[in-house]
Amino acid sequence: MSVFLAGVVLLQDQKSKQDKTIEEISNGMADVPKCKLVTKKMLKGHINKVNSVHYSGDSRHAVSGSLDGKLIIWDTWTGNKVQVIPLRSAWVMSVAFAPTGNFVACGGMDNMCTVYDLNNRDSNGGAKMIRELLGYEGFLSSCRFVDDKTLITGSGDMKLCMWDLEAGKRTNEVEAAHCGDVVSLSLAPEDQNIFVTGSVDKTCKLWDRRELKCKQVFFGHEADVNSVCFHNSGYGFSTASEDKSARLYDIRSDQQIAMYKPPNTTSGFTSCGLSVSGRFLLAGSDDNSVHVWDTMKVQHNGTLNGHENRVTSLSVSPNGMSVVTSSWDMNVRVWV
Repeated sequence: MSVFLAGVVLLQDQKSKQDKTIEEISNGMADVPKCKLVTKKMLKGHINKVNSVHYSGDSRHAVSGSLDGKLIIWDTWTGNKVQVIPLRSAWVMSVAFAPTGNFVACGGMDNMCTVYDLNNRDSNGGAKMIRELLGYEGFLSSCRFVDDKTLITGSGDMKLCMWDLEAGKRTNEVEAAHCGDVVSLSLAPEDQNIFVTGSVDKTCKLWDRRELKCKQVFFGHEADVNSVCFHNSGYGFSTASEDKSARLYDIRSDQQIAMYKPPNTTSGFTSCGLSVSGRFLLAGSDDNSVHVWDTMKVQHNGTLNGHENRVTSLSVSPNGMSVVTSSWDMNVRVWV
């Protein structure tokens, strides 16, 4: 039986055992206020499409990566550039900020992941490159720091890799983690031994990094899963997909519990994030906006408008006070 058919059978079995939907359970809850986030800072500095952005653990600094061949470290409170890091390859697709703020990583069509130490400078005065992590047979599509010593990467050759940054060595890998590009990954907020991945094979998978073994597979999407984001409780995660939907999955019940669609289902979703409470789901779209939903009542709550081209990436600050987005319009916006 193919993975697709197995997924269909599993979804039918799960639905038959579902006693109530999340909308029914939340029927008596009060509606949340309309999301009124506005652009607090417009971060200008890139001269080409910005493909990825990610917050530091301090909820103040963010890193963006662009096809202009630059990483920029931003102070999102002042709107100032802290550092500009020139890259050897302009084809950056993913960036990551270490929770401590000490390191950033990036990668893309150069088939490697490059790590920079923000506290040390090279001979040109830029952040010192400390590691080039090689061995991929496809583009580097996703990377996230566990801590300053450990990095997880996903790539277009379907691999998942664990890296020891001090040694510069791969400590573990899964050759065929998915049946397609591993596009996105998100670490559980408390137990960072657990993480979830999304792939162009339309599935999401839950992993334990201590063994690098798949623990659960989640079906439902009908196209590429472009983004995954863990719920702050650690018991679920959201997704954003090319199939023009965002979804919420529950790990304990091993299934999708909600599907979110915008008023006009004309564009796919590139990225997603959850508020600290988990009540709001945000998803960046091909339609140049960020859509917002009430996760419990499964209601579209509004849109964040301002970008003039595709919203490529979205990151919610760890303290939940702001959201940063990147776009093909060459700009990064801070929403508060």
